[in-house]
Amino acid sequence: MNRLQHETSPYLRQHAHNPVDWYAWKPEAFERARREDKPILVSIGYSTCHWCHVMERESFEDKDVADYMNFHFICIKVDREERPDVDQIYMEACQVFSGSGGWPLNCFLTPDGRPYYAGTYFPPSAAYNRPSWIQVLQQMQTVYRTRREVVEDQANRLLEMIRKTDRTFVSDIAPVTGLEGAFTPETLTTVFQQFQRQFDTVEGGFGSAPKFPGSMSLQFLLEYYHYTGNQAALDHVVLSIDKMVMGGIYDQLGGGFARYATDRAWLVPHFEKMLYDNALLVTLLADAYRATGKSLYRETIRETLDFIEREMTCPEGGFYSALDADSEGVEGKFYVWTKAEVEAALGTDAPLFCAFYEVTEAGNWEHHNILWRPASLETFAAAKNLDPDATASLLGQCREKLLAIRAQRIRPGLDDKILLDWNALMVSAYAGACAATGEEKYAQTARRQLDFLLRAFRQGEGLALYHTYKDGTAQYDAFLDDYAFLIAAMLDVYAVVFDPALITLAGQYAQYVLDHFWDSGSGLFYFTSEKQTDVLYRKKELYDNAQPSGNATMALNLLRLSTLSGEITLAQTATQMLLQMKEAVGKYPSAFARWASAIGTQAHPQGEIALIGSDAFRAAIALNREYLPHAVVMAAEQGDDAWPLLAGKNTGDALDVFVCKNYACQMPVKTIAEAVAIYKRK
Repeated sequence: MNRLQHETSPYLRQHAHNPVDWYAWKPEAFERARREDKPILVSIGYSTCHWCHVMERESFEDKDVADYMNFHFICIKVDREERPDVDQIYMEACQVFSGSGGWPLNCFLTPDGRPYYAGTYFPPSAAYNRPSWIQVLQQMQTVYRTRREVVEDQANRLLEMIRKTDRTFVSDIAPVTGLEGAFTPETLTTVFQQFQRQFDTVEGGFGSAPKFPGSMSLQFLLEYYHYTGNQAALDHVVLSIDKMVMGGIYDQLGGGFARYATDRAWLVPHFEKMLYDNALLVTLLADAYRATGKSLYRETIRETLDFIEREMTCPEGGFYSALDADSEGVEGKFYVWTKAEVEAALGTDAPLFCAFYEVTEAGNWEHHNILWRPASLETFAAAKNLDPDATASLLGQCREKLLAIRAQRIRPGLDDKILLDWNALMVSAYAGACAATGEEKYAQTARRQLDFLLRAFRQGEGLALYHTYKDGTAQYDAFLDDYAFLIAAMLDVYAVVFDPALITLAGQYAQYVLDHFWDSGSGLFYFTSEKQTDVLYRKKELYDNAQPSGNATMALNLLRLSTLSGEITLAQTATQMLLQMKEAVGKYPSAFARWASAIGTQAHPQGEIALIGSDAFRAAIALNREYLPHAVVMAAEQGDDAWPLLAGKNTGDALDVFVCKNYACQMPVKTIAEAVAIYKRK
């Protein structure tokens, strides 16, 4: 076994038995490279990555290949989910070289960490218009030995190009005074029109295959519908969610979403299940349910969170990261069925089940069936002249039988590390599920898991946090996304439990982020704090990836906290950030959807609602079921001068609801219906 046996990352431990002399991303690897004047090979991936497994099997387990790597290179393995900061820098290098990126990511570095070549998967023999891995290794070590000046020049030029990308989408800093007209409804209309050009109006989503859920983009469209009443925006959200929920990207038996679909119609997924995708989709479903009342969305929330509790929840606390696509070395084997298997399991109920989920002898994927719903339950029942409720009940019983049989199969690999940023997204998802459905158990889970994160990831007695946790050990300084998503989670949990201590703590963490991540020169946040010194430079991540932009999330956090606390400087900082990103959002909204949501709060300013009295918490549950995106809601049994929204609002009645818009509060009303009507009044 190599030195990766001492790491906690499941991905690194997968490589602990390789004959390659892997290091983790630790100082001793760079010290040895400098001492021996050897180039560094850094190979980056993650535990559920299919092509990472393939390259390991083909090359890293080959003794001859490993011997060559060990003799000529210092070899480092990186889990991109543990060290997203490292991944970001070298992925930029790969994109410069090849115009694209992906994983496994293999990058060749000088001993001080500057990249001079990067690529993704390389086969063991030249194929797919790619050189073999051994050819790449030979070329990289030869050029390092014989053409050092070329390596140094290329590394320097590449590093400068990567540094410049941080300013690509940022406008010059402008003063925050005189902002009238900076963010108008027309600003958001331009963004919507850009999105609309990418609509797949037949199958939902955006563009063609492969198709990713696009949660942040759909969230923006739903908000845009709320602001403007634009029916096309809502229709596309509904079409997209319906197609995903009824498609193969959604696990029709066990709940939960796969990472993406390989086809336009959402039928064939890449079968890995990621925690963050499911968190973001539950949040989207919760908002869509509030906006439409569609029972399908409530059912999908329940099924997905049942999956999270059954398969992705650590008994100690926290949520696991991912389930692999492969089992027994075959992608999707755990999830697919032959018609004979379904018939043997369901007997006389099989014809109905097979008709509803379109299970056939031929199958729809590699002679097997990925379960999906060609039609809604209502449409199917009407076409067959069946009672919808009885049909739903019978199909549910069939799913339970098949799920029990599936549970006996060899399971896909589980990445059981606990990541702070992804866990914070799931805490927000549980809070959103509670708000939308009124299910108190979701609020309890959100609060319990939030408390675990604050306890398990804490560094000493201060506010500093770690990024990853496994087997009782937390490590690696937290990144911007960790803090940004955690602050958002605190505010989201406050909105369902109404404990003001959460707002106070969120404010303290926001100040911590301003103190340790803020770049006054650019008016944006670095991805790493000033404490982290083991990467080439401090990068800024501005666009959404699979998760929302940490910078955009912080802008939203600062706006919420400013309203809650009355600290106007927080809103000024956020507004400065939005001004710099406004032009980029208008041009490339799909890359900046969370920024678009933040700009929407300024183009269509939302209000605040305060509920005061002995019935305030009960009434807040009802209010939460209304779709009022970015509304700031506070509830308390009595007024509280510590919070501007609650100050001076004691009336002694069981319930008074104060609606505040445009920096003015209306006279209190006694019912949620009255309050919502006032709030929605233009």
